[in-house]
Amino acid sequence: MPRQVFLFDRPTRFVAGTVGQPGDRTFYLQASDEAGRTISVALEKTQVQVLADRMSELLDEVSNRASVVVPPDADVDDLDPLTAPVDEEFRVAAMGLAWDGEADAVVVEAVAAGEEPIEEDVILSDSDEGPDALRVTITPAAARAFVARARRVIAAGRPSCPLCSLPLDPAGHVCPRQNGYRR
Repeated sequence: MPRQVFLFDRPTRFVAGTVGQPGDRTFYLQASDEAGRTISVALEKTQVQVLADRMSELLDEVSNRASVVVPPDADVDDLDPLTAPVDEEFRVAAMGLAWDGEADAVVVEAVAAGEEPIEEDVILSDSDEGPDALRVTITPAAARAFVARARRVIAAGRPSCPLCSLPLDPAGHVCPRQNGYRR
């Protein structure tokens, strides 16, 4: 079966969000366009964190090197929940991030998990073979907004233990720094 690539060039919305309660959340990247098409892909919390961090670093690097105006850190302006229904197209195994100098835009690609390990040259390629992918091209301002929302979504989880930094469960927490005593 040929590769399916969901392309979104300057989508109306590109966000990270969750479904579920802290401690039992599923993380998603969701892109929507003017035609009403919405694609959701599932990923891990750490993948959202790494994507937000790398995107911020990429924007800082571009603003230092190129003659592109990159806005400073943004406030979260999109606090709406994910667009329902949240139907998972695939689970993300690998991601790619790039700067398109011709379009002055950030390109994000999330690649589906497959039976075979993902080769680096498949990510951000236009090959007909390989795993399914979600490819989104966004402006620097939209990228800053994505980073701000992603960091807020990550921080909305369970609070961390002040001693060991592991998440605190509502039912209690067995802290390794307290020799197994509950906090």
